[in-house]
Amino acid sequence: MLSRALLLSVLGFASSASAAFGFTQSGSDYIIDAGSSEPLVFTVNGGSCDITSISYRGQELQGQSKGSHISSGLGSATVSVAQVSGGSGEYVKVTCETSTLTHYLVARSGDSSIYMATFINAEPEVGELRFIARLQSSKLPEEYPYGSASTTAGASETVEGSDVFVVNGETRSKFYSSTRFIDKDAQCVYGGSDEIHVCMLTPQPESSSGGPFFRDIESNNAGDETNLYWYMNSGHVQTEAYRTNVLHGPYVMVFSRSGVPKLAEADLSFFSELDVEGYVPASSRGTVSGTASGVSGDFQTVVHWYNDEAQYWTIAASDGSFSSPPMKEGSYTMVLYQGEYNVASATGVSVSAGGTTSKDIASTLPERDSVWKIGEYDGQPTGFLNADKFLRMHPSDSRMSAWEPVTYTIGSSSVDQFPMALFQTVNNPVTIQFDLDSDPGATTLRIATTLSFAGSRPQATVNEWASPSPSAPTKIDSRGVTRGAYRGFGEVYDVDIPAGTLVAGSNTITIQSISGSSGDTFLNPNFIFDCVELFTS
Repeated sequence: MLSRALLLSVLGFASSASAAFGFTQSGSDYIIDAGSSEPLVFTVNGGSCDITSISYRGQELQGQSKGSHISSGLGSATVSVAQVSGGSGEYVKVTCETSTLTHYLVARSGDSSIYMATFINAEPEVGELRFIARLQSSKLPEEYPYGSASTTAGASETVEGSDVFVVNGETRSKFYSSTRFIDKDAQCVYGGSDEIHVCMLTPQPESSSGGPFFRDIESNNAGDETNLYWYMNSGHVQTEAYRTNVLHGPYVMVFSRSGVPKLAEADLSFFSELDVEGYVPASSRGTVSGTASGVSGDFQTVVHWYNDEAQYWTIAASDGSFSSPPMKEGSYTMVLYQGEYNVASATGVSVSAGGTTSKDIASTLPERDSVWKIGEYDGQPTGFLNADKFLRMHPSDSRMSAWEPVTYTIGSSSVDQFPMALFQTVNNPVTIQFDLDSDPGATTLRIATTLSFAGSRPQATVNEWASPSPSAPTKIDSRGVTRGAYRGFGEVYDVDIPAGTLVAGSNTITIQSISGSSGDTFLNPNFIFDCVELFTS
């Protein structure tokens, strides 16, 4: 399929130095020239909406075997192209329609970028809602910002499924390229003697699901091609229903010889001139401002708004003040996080076009008489054993500290000796030893977790007393920690320890993973710790 398109691109580029901005049609293909000083010419197939050629500065960057496209390709689509004049520039607008989505590709005169947006009325039948640019690995072999963690070219062994491999003795996966939504900036692939960067910039993903801490695949040099992604919806550790009848984007793929672009500098407001379905301009949006209180300065204070149509978030200033991004009109649930740990929520927060809603929010996390605490309530396995590594490597990686049953002594063990996860047949259980000056009476053992796999949940034994088995958590049908994921529904388990169970002197608590399921090694039932605390009130 690509041979003809590549030929068309080469023929079209022969005169690109003097070519004017616009598009031409050759058979079923549309050849679009951005008219930029760093020439960008790309070809869109009129039957499928695949980008079949991307020529930048005379170099063909598009992969040779497959196109760049939504999901794994739309298969067929109704494609139309028009040149549009707007108040702030000239544009070529490509519109691709199927029964479930409309995908837009836009070139702006003088700009070496491909702008995109995707409207869906249902989750596409063709697969996950993502855009994937399949680019030539010989010209763009490097990945940013996480380097080789997601480079699987040259793999000598498969570790898990068809997406975790060993390369030069290190585990690698495309999943190890992920960034939390709230932290996203440019994600890039790059290379060449003049170091071309191709970068995806994705402003706050209001129409995706999962909230501010969701993360997904961003890039992967797989050998034959280097892939650059924007995942709008996927089933990877999915905790929220997909939003439909919404526009995803705009988002933009930038071609640069001047380094890595900044998301904060991207201005996509010109989409208001393009008659794009579902686009809501700033003039039709409102904001929420207020003060968040009760979160220690040791943690990031995050405020999050969501409803069935949109999601937004912001990080509060050091004094707790915050202002939301521009939001669509509607009624929202508002959540306050200590790090990633939910500490307060409010419903019925109303946003109207052109208005600013004032709404304060305060942590409801109570003060307790804590006997001891391991870790912090931040919704992450922060500080625990291997928590500094698992985002970018598989648990089996030789760079990991050994996974084995741990005995943790309160007062002398360090937090980084406590396991971030319990794998049922690998490092189960963890034992906690501690001394008490006196009988504390009735107490509560709180085990906060972030993610469960295969029904795993914690059961505690306190000295000779065994706690009841908790019910299985809500199932997430996706691998977790082995793909560098840690955020699920964040189940918190409170174990009510009867008076007389703990004694003056030496005490032992064991926490084990229990589940009715099974699996191999690191795919056996497991859960991830957030915090473990013993308190009296």
